[in-house]
Amino acid sequence: MRDRLNSGPGLVLVIVYGIFALSAGARATVQITTKFDEAPEAYLLSALAALIYLIATVGLARGGAFGRRLALVCCSAELLGVLVVGTLSIADKAAFPDDSVWSVYGRGYGFIPLILPIIGLYWLRHTARADRAAGTH
Repeated sequence: MRDRLNSGPGLVLVIVYGIFALSAGARATVQITTKFDEAPEAYLLSALAALIYLIATVGLARGGAFGRRLALVCCSAELLGVLVVGTLSIADKAAFPDDSVWSVYGRGYGFIPLILPIIGLYWLRHTARADRAAGTH
């Protein structure tokens, strides 16, 4: 279903989230299968990030009220995760002997993990306002 949420810039957002779901998932899979004992928390956090990106992708792509709520929960959880993990990874480097997707606010991914949920939340709010103004939501 195409609606404001997944059209135009929203389609770009769906694609970026999909790419991050794949890249974080691939990273987590390799880390978990090859060196899990070195930094299990970091690798499990990367897997969690991949799952959140995947669910956000589905929500944004699906659109509608359910897709919007799903994406809102995921973008919010993602922002909270990157802020908490980013801060902890700086404050207590020993707790994170290896990077996760969200370590140092997503530095290993060009800080996109920090910026992406902000853009996602903005897009959700923007399209909800436009839908209300048009009387379609």
